[in-house]
Amino acid sequence: MASSVHELIALQSQLMAWRQEGLTIGFVPTMGGLHDGHCSLMRQATQRCDRLVVSIFVNPAQFAEGEDLEAYPRDAESDLALATSAGADLVWFPKLKDIYPDGWCSTIVPSGVGLGLETEHRPHFFTGVATVVARLFALIRPQIAVFGEKDYQQLLVVRQLNKDLCFGVQVLAGRLVRDRDGLALSSRNVYLSPEARADGQAVPRALAAVCAAYAQGERSVAALEAAGVAKLQAVGLELEYCRIVSAHNLSAPPDSLSGDADEWRLVTAARCHGIRLIDNCALDDPPWR
Repeated sequence: MASSVHELIALQSQLMAWRQEGLTIGFVPTMGGLHDGHCSLMRQATQRCDRLVVSIFVNPAQFAEGEDLEAYPRDAESDLALATSAGADLVWFPKLKDIYPDGWCSTIVPSGVGLGLETEHRPHFFTGVATVVARLFALIRPQIAVFGEKDYQQLLVVRQLNKDLCFGVQVLAGRLVRDRDGLALSSRNVYLSPEARADGQAVPRALAAVCAAYAQGERSVAALEAAGVAKLQAVGLELEYCRIVSAHNLSAPPDSLSGDADEWRLVTAARCHGIRLIDNCALDDPPWR
C-alpha cells in the first residue's frame, strides 16, 4: 500500500529524503474520484521516475458558484487503493491551508492557450488550474508530471505555465482512456443515469463522424465540424463547442485543412441531461479505432 500523507511537513520530509538519495520524483495531481484514466497517468509516470507522488485535492478555485464542489466524488479509501495499484509511492491529501495558506492573495490568470473554448463557458477555470498547479509544483518540485489529454486545453495551459515560470518540470501527456461504450473516462460520469449515458455516447460518435469524413477526403473545416455537430444535436445534447483547432496552440485553422492529421485536434463540449461532457481526438485517431 502506498503511504498516505496528510501533513505538508511529512510530505516535504519524505521528498527531501528521496532527493538526498538522488531519486527522480514524478507527480500526478488529481482531484480524486480516481478511475483507470488517472491510473494510466500513474502507470506512465512510474516508467519515467523512481518515486511517484499523487495528490488528491478538490480545488475550490476551479469551481464557480452553482457548480458541483460539494457533490464532487470523494472516496479517500478507494482512491488510495487505486493509486497504490497503479504504482504510487506516496498519496498526499493536502489540507486547504496547505494550498492556500492564511494571507494567500496571488492568482495566475493564463492567456494564450488559456483563452477561448473552455473559458467561454467556465471563465474562472484556468485561473484555478494554473494557480493550484503552480503551488503544487512549487511544494513538490517534481522532475516529471503527467497530465491527461482528455483535458487537452488544460494540458497546454500547464505546459505554458511550466515554461513561463521556469519550473523545469517535464510535463508529459497521457493518452485519453475510454470506457467500453466510447465515453471518455471522467470522475463526473458517475452522475449519468443509464438514459443519459446512452445519449452521451453521441459525443464519441461525433468525433468518429468527423474523423471518418476526414479519412474520406473532406478538408473543409465547416463541413467537418458540421458532421460532429449533427451527431450531438441528433440526441438533443446542449452544444457548447465542436471545433477543429491547432494541436499545438489551439488557434483556428484556415477554411480548408492542409498538413498532417495530427496537426489538428477536434475538441468538443456538450451538456448531456445537465452533465457536462468534454472530449477530443486527433483527426487520425478516432474513438473505437
